[in-house]
Amino acid sequence: MQPAPAYVRTTAADQADYAFTDALTGLGNMRRFFDKIDRLIDERAEDPAPFAIGVLDLDGFKPINDLFGRAAGDEILQQVALRLRAAMDENSTVTRIGADEFAFLYPMVFSEEAARERTRLLIEILSAPYDVGHRTARLSASAGCSLYYSEDETSEVLLNKAETALYQAKRSGRGAVVVYTREMEDAAKRVTHIEQALRRAVAAGDVEPHFQPIVDLETRRTVGFETLARWTDRDLGPVSPGVFIPIAEERGIIGPLSQLVLRKATEAARGWPSNLFLSFNLSPSQLVDHNTGLQILSILERTGFDPRRLEIEITETGLMNDPASAQRIVEDLRRVGIRVSLDDFGTGQSSLGRLREFQFDKLKIDRAFVSSILDDRPSEHIIRAILAMCEGLGMDVVAEGIEAEAQADRLVQFGCGGGQGFLFGRPCDADATLGYLRDSAARPPLRKVVG
Repeated sequence: MQPAPAYVRTTAADQADYAFTDALTGLGNMRRFFDKIDRLIDERAEDPAPFAIGVLDLDGFKPINDLFGRAAGDEILQQVALRLRAAMDENSTVTRIGADEFAFLYPMVFSEEAARERTRLLIEILSAPYDVGHRTARLSASAGCSLYYSEDETSEVLLNKAETALYQAKRSGRGAVVVYTREMEDAAKRVTHIEQALRRAVAAGDVEPHFQPIVDLETRRTVGFETLARWTDRDLGPVSPGVFIPIAEERGIIGPLSQLVLRKATEAARGWPSNLFLSFNLSPSQLVDHNTGLQILSILERTGFDPRRLEIEITETGLMNDPASAQRIVEDLRRVGIRVSLDDFGTGQSSLGRLREFQFDKLKIDRAFVSSILDDRPSEHIIRAILAMCEGLGMDVVAEGIEAEAQADRLVQFGCGGGQGFLFGRPCDADATLGYLRDSAARPPLRKVVG
């Protein structure tokens, strides 16, 4: 009788091992990670000495995967796994717990500083180039760590804390390591509280548009308004858009929030003089949502607002996430007469390249350059260069953050056509904006003479 083929002679131990193993990298998986932590907690039950765990996420892996292909992406993940495994000592463990997310356990690390230093070494190891066929690729990574201190903490609790720290690390920039702290937990609870209140406010229609004037710098005639979201909660009070907009973006609320504010803004702007335009910001996540264009057009149709009076502002950061998707959305909007502006120009990483790839109608000079135009020669030269470039490209220009007459005068000298800032008006609600327009209509336009 012939022996059974090797491939069918699998034991229960083999099957169990497969269940704890990541098929691509050969590392342990999430089940292995939790099992290791649970065993360590049991071993230290009578004397709960600290130990550290961490979660490491590859920064920018998706674009590399898209550029080189899925097979190359898998090869890079295997190389990452080899490097991480080689960096572990005999007591430590590394596992793969997500597509490009790895977790590690350091039983003999007893302090936050030691965890931070060990993890920084991992990030440094991963930063060396990766061979992909005849090409090379580079990656960075971010990591969050947490420490076990008491028997009340479970493997799930420790992982949640490490994930919270990882979230903070990715917000602070690539290549960062953050160790979980009690303050971080309090901040996370506050974010969750704001998120829940914001969801209720969006559902109830309680977020309002405010409008800031945009003027012709030479005549000071108002030519349009930028829409800015404002929210006051009955318990939290006024919440800064610098707080709730990032939360809306990160927690998936930005789409409904944006649609609510655009609907209210276009309803208000319908009653303005027809020569005034309305400017509205799109978030980075909306530029990767293929439904964004249809949603905007649907709102304009319902409110009866002329698409030719709408300008959409997008940032360079938003374009970088998925340039192909952003380009389709921009083309769809421009096709019906909506103008598109590039906001915060000069603060991104590849602005000139974006101007070549996308067709913009307007460019907005970031306030960082405007604020220092009177006493910083480099800022002055940068603004002059931007204006010359836009003239050559046939693009309108608006300078943001103008707060002083001297700044406005200098910009007029340089040939800048549009301006926005507290000098001309602060953001105000729809009723106050109508009052502003009535007052403006009663005054003749002022032609500034700059000597």
